[in-house]
Formats: sequence, structure tokens, C-alpha cells
Amino acid sequence: MREILYTVPQDMDGCTAAVFLRASGYSRRMMSNLKATGGLTRGGEILRTVDIVRCGDIISVVMEDEPTMTPNPSLKAELSYSDEDIAVFSKPPDMPVHPSIKHPDDTLGNLFTAMFPDTVFRPVYRLDCNTSGLCVCAKTRHAAAVLAKSIDKVYYAVVKGDMGSGEIDLPIGREEGSIIRREISADGKPAKTLYYTERFENGHSLVRVRLLTGRTHQIRVHFSHMGFPLCGDDLYGGDRTMISRHALHCGEVSFTHPVTGKRITVTSQLPEDMTALFRTEVK
Repeated sequence: MREILYTVPQDMDGCTAAVFLRASGYSRRMMSNLKATGGLTRGGEILRTVDIVRCGDIISVVMEDEPTMTPNPSLKAELSYSDEDIAVFSKPPDMPVHPSIKHPDDTLGNLFTAMFPDTVFRPVYRLDCNTSGLCVCAKTRHAAAVLAKSIDKVYYAVVKGDMGSGEIDLPIGREEGSIIRREISADGKPAKTLYYTERFENGHSLVRVRLLTGRTHQIRVHFSHMGFPLCGDDLYGGDRTMISRHALHCGEVSFTHPVTGKRITVTSQLPEDMTALFRTEVK
């Protein structure tokens, strides 16, 4: 349970508590929860959302949560950043983010619950099981709502050949007859990818990638369409000879802190299985 204290600024003087909370990132649903639990107070007294707030008022917000996931303290993932509102993990490959029938208790969610037993697991975005790197998790509903609008991610991919730099603007849709595969499709959803080759060595390119949209398998589909499937990505034509999973790593995330308003950047080094690709010549 997290208490957040707000001081009403001059420019919010005379507005209702509801207007103030909306400006601070609270949804109607969250405000309804505060009303039901008595989690919104001022000076120790219950504050209604219709009440007027004044400059200098100290407003307390307490939102209750009940964790529902099974903790698994035996799992390992680097905790790259943590405070009262946010946890950022550097997820290893082969670790799913969410539990499923095949992965009931070996996920990032199970590790998070073991480390923060009184906190609900709220990843702000999902990484594929075999994609390594940074995953931002909110520790409160409010943090999740605010973070979702402010996240900026940088991915690193390794492909065979000199891919160069540029922009891919091609729509992506589900491949007919497949639950998993995506493809370039005229009636798909808009998808735009920016990429820049930072290093070309031993026949491989290390490509820095920014997504301007967030489609499923976007980098994998776009790069494969360009003739540069990710190393190890056999779902989209990649070669698994030198790496057993698709060579994709979320190496940098930036976000605006939901309480302090400060911009925070977290980085994660390229994992060994991807760096090893630059030490062996392509045959």
C-alpha cells in the first residue's frame, strides 16, 4: 500500500478534487476506488471529489492492492531500478513476462511478487519471452496509468549483413491461418520503425531501433521484410546456427516519474549471446 502526498499548486486553487486528481493522472475508475476505500483525505479528513481544494492543501492518496500471483524467489533477473512507484528489471531471454498454462510460476511476474510481496505486478509493456532487456513495472495503479503515456524504449537487434540506417513504414497484420505469425499487409495496422546501424563487424550489424508504433513482432517482421531477419529468429527466416533465440534486446528506457515528474533513463548492457555474434565470422 502506497501513500502519495500532493501539495495543491497556485494554478489549481479553487478547482475540485476531481479536476486536481485528473490533472495528476488519476482515472475515474481510480477515483471511484478511492471513494470506496476512503483513500482520499485532506488533513486527516475524507476529501470528496466534488470538494474544492486550495493552494497549499496537502492531499493524501492511498490506493489498496491485493497481489494475486504466486511468488517464486528462486528466479533471477537484474533489478536495474527501483523506488516506491516503479521497478525496472533487465529480463533474461527465455523468461516470460506473464504466467500462462505452460509457464505458471517461472515468469517475471512471479519474481516481482517474491521481491515485492504486497504489490500487484503491473508491467507497463510486454516483451516476448525470448526478447531480453528492460521491462518497466508499476507498483501502483496511478504509476501504471502515467507511465504508459511517457515510456520511450530503445531496442538493439543483431542481423547478418550491413543493414545500414533508415525508416520502415509498412502496415502489419496477422498472417492468415496463423495465431502467432505477423506479416506486411495492406489492410494491417500502421507500423513505423526507425533504425540505425551502430556497428558492423564479422558480417553482423548491431542495429539501434526506435518504434514509433507498437505492433506485435514489429521489429522482427519489418527487418525480415527488408531481407535482414534477426539472427536466431527462425519464425521469420533468421539463422539459429550461432544463437538459439532471436537477437533482440531492450537496452534503454526513459520515462517521466509519475510522482516527481523527473525524466529517468535506465540502460542495460547487451547480453553475452548477442555480443558473441561479433566475435565469429559469418560463413
